[in-house]
Amino acid sequence: MRTAGTTRVEAGEPAGARGAPVRAEGTARRRFRGNVPALLLSLILCFPALPARPGEPASDRRPSAAASRSSSHSLPTPPVIPFTDVTAASGIDFVHVNGASADKLLPETMGGGVAFFDYDGDGDADLLFVNSAPSRTGEPLPASAQPPPVVLYRNDGGWRFTDVTEATGIAAAVGPGFDGVGVAAGDFDGDGRTDLFLTAVGRDRLLANRGERFVDVTEAAGVGGPADAWSSGAAFFDADGDGDLDLWVVRYVVWSPAVDAELDFRIEGIGRAFAPPQRYRGIDSALFLNRGDATFADASAEAGVRVAGPAGEPLGKGLAVHPVDLDGDGRLELAVANDTVRNFLFHNLGGGRFEEVGELWGVAYDPNGRATGAMGVDSGPLGDDGRLALVVGNYADEATSVYLADPEDPTFFADETLATGAAGPTRAALTFGLLLLDADLDGRLDLLQVNGHVEPDVARASPTQSYRQPAQLLWNAGPAAAGGPPRLVALPAASAGDLGRPLAGRGAAWADVDLDGDLDLAITQIGGPAVLLRNDQATGNGWLRVRLAGRPPHREAIGAEVVLTAGGRSQRRAVMPSRSYLSQVELPLTFGLGTAASVDSLRVRWPDGTVQEVPADGLGPGRTLRVEQPADPRKAADPRGERPGDRPDG
Repeated sequence: MRTAGTTRVEAGEPAGARGAPVRAEGTARRRFRGNVPALLLSLILCFPALPARPGEPASDRRPSAAASRSSSHSLPTPPVIPFTDVTAASGIDFVHVNGASADKLLPETMGGGVAFFDYDGDGDADLLFVNSAPSRTGEPLPASAQPPPVVLYRNDGGWRFTDVTEATGIAAAVGPGFDGVGVAAGDFDGDGRTDLFLTAVGRDRLLANRGERFVDVTEAAGVGGPADAWSSGAAFFDADGDGDLDLWVVRYVVWSPAVDAELDFRIEGIGRAFAPPQRYRGIDSALFLNRGDATFADASAEAGVRVAGPAGEPLGKGLAVHPVDLDGDGRLELAVANDTVRNFLFHNLGGGRFEEVGELWGVAYDPNGRATGAMGVDSGPLGDDGRLALVVGNYADEATSVYLADPEDPTFFADETLATGAAGPTRAALTFGLLLLDADLDGRLDLLQVNGHVEPDVARASPTQSYRQPAQLLWNAGPAAAGGPPRLVALPAASAGDLGRPLAGRGAAWADVDLDGDLDLAITQIGGPAVLLRNDQATGNGWLRVRLAGRPPHREAIGAEVVLTAGGRSQRRAVMPSRSYLSQVELPLTFGLGTAASVDSLRVRWPDGTVQEVPADGLGPGRTLRVEQPADPRKAADPRGERPGDRPDG
């Protein structure tokens, strides 16, 4: 379907892009109720465009000066939020291997999954990194030359980590020849321990956490996938509402070394280069429903999650997935970031059935009706009015997309990238991992994005681009007027500390590593060392952390939602570790309280839909609250319990 020297744009799929110039045909971003044929959509409005290649300057695609002024007028000065690199001092020495070669094989540009999760149940966040293959062509390397497929570090407190990869048997469970990409964490078998699903170029792996060791249960569970598949993001969540965790696996493109050899893609000034995604065929993602006996059934065909192009071919080229309840009905939708084809949004209809509504709900394209090179995805109530935002990190010269829900209709989103001020600071960067987190604990979610190009030699062809790029933190200044969009202000490099150091960034995850209330970061680099960053903000803002303990088998309460009210402002947070790019964040929720001296109310909506009011009398900042779901939802017993918070050494 793809041949060297040509780029085919699927009908109805405006392709924004890397690689050879493509004329993009976009659809008008407006509300359509009912089924509108893709061809009709593509004819409604066309936007001719020549997206920049890695070898072309991007200066002619910057926002106008007037547009920039409109989003930055009277912006407050952001606080100082420094992050300090504590990688070496903490004992983290992981270096990602991407198998870089002169052949420029596409998987060399991807990978870098990272997860914060509590594998040993001691209440703090341990850290796992996913590795890729050292070689994808020729003879396999001897065992002595093979890097570990995954590396697991135990959090010992006091910013000290111990490598327990060998002690837990996790690398042996994965086995040799594993070409890893991403990770999902969740207690799929309901035994109270967090298990792992690892995506790969090739067969995926499901590892059961048996306490002291991890065990490969992939074949028995039936989730390995095809041997020639390329899986990327993944998520555990309850898709069908039966109380256990199902599994969604995103797949990227149809790839093999032979495909890259046939394409032989080249860029002037560089020579052999990585072929753009438009040159590869798409592939369907997969939904596995948990049978309740530690096995899964592939329900992809009947669940409505396969999206076909005009010729019936798989359309998706997915990299990241984020489950989120967008319409407030208690069921989790699936937001999928697709690379150069439209983003997908799967509306959960209940009973394990979904409908793809990305175009209908307004999150499929950029403001010009073009698909972007989407990498990472996250969501959260970005504004003070509680409206959800869906954010998507995109390719270079494509600003990070900020889709904001309509005030009256949560199923309709408008692209507010320009209005929020995110367009200017994020346009030049090539963004992979991105997260919404309250970095300064003022009660508003800020936007963090991790950047890095895919072409190491990009500067030779385009002086405006660089391979290593600094991460960015856009501080949420709140709306300029009541009901208006939030304003995102880029944190100056001098205020961000080591966060501003250029990296070939990929995965990103957050956790309160030292249990001091603010969120720390782990960032991976493609083919380079991982980075652990301590949040050293000193705003004096208060905080409250909430740990949920659900009823078996859904002990981790993935998909639960907590609403906290303090200081006249309500905040909503969801227990959802799958976000960013190929990565997982910790399960506990962090609420920034700002200057509020107490909490007015706390309400939990559990994954089964039951709502629990938690007594807030005397509940103040600086605590970690453990909330247990009552065995009988009709009982109104005080569910509060304390979890070890700040440790003397941490």
